[in-house]
Amino acid sequence: MEKESLRDLPGSATEPDGSVVVRVLSYNIRSMRDDVPALARVIRACRPDVVCVQEAPRFFRWRKAAARLARTSGLVYVSGGATASGPMILSSLRAHVERTEDVLLPRTPGLHQRGFATAVLRFGRARLGVLSCHLSSNDQERYEQGRLLLERLAALDVPYAVAAGDLNDRPEGRTFGLLAGALQDGWTTKPWGREHTTRLGDPLQRIDAVFATEGVEVLGCGVPMGLPTISERDLRAATDHLPVLAALRVPSA
Repeated sequence: MEKESLRDLPGSATEPDGSVVVRVLSYNIRSMRDDVPALARVIRACRPDVVCVQEAPRFFRWRKAAARLARTSGLVYVSGGATASGPMILSSLRAHVERTEDVLLPRTPGLHQRGFATAVLRFGRARLGVLSCHLSSNDQERYEQGRLLLERLAALDVPYAVAAGDLNDRPEGRTFGLLAGALQDGWTTKPWGREHTTRLGDPLQRIDAVFATEGVEVLGCGVPMGLPTISERDLRAATDHLPVLAALRVPSA
């Protein structure tokens, strides 16, 4: 399923009233175990202002790997990685970083440690809270993490915010529904590109998403397949998820 022309997604902009168009990318990169040059090419082609990464490198020399990804993608490191147990935030030089915080979530014995990478970024007179997440594969733990996500997003104490990541849940799931009930689901609000985020050839599922708080205008959101600057070969080689790209209009503070 595809919606809107792939060429119609607005680019980054600052408008006369001080509002800004910000491009937010969510991407599970599988610890950079695949084709890193292809991964960097996909990210660069999306021209993001903010990248919410999941499964960033977490072990030996993880900071060096994060710096490499940022450098080859034309971005800078903001927050997260091993300190958030996988979620990470990168940004373009357009963003001014006001503050960051990495959060480790309560852990269920026998399951992976999970966390959030968070930041408050300023684009001119507009401020945007950002949260990158990778929720549990366990339904009960995942639902509680969804509740904590909403609490953490509110605790950023900014009027406009975005949460993006790998939910390990589908739109009919209760955790996805919890988030979609409190926030704008980007794809549902303004579908653009491709819907499903699982690897090409895998069963069709939408388990990655970009959500925005009330007041943020979603101008388009979906998987950027079909863009002339992104090859299907790179999408297949970069990682086992497809990226989700959203263009958001954020009012000035």
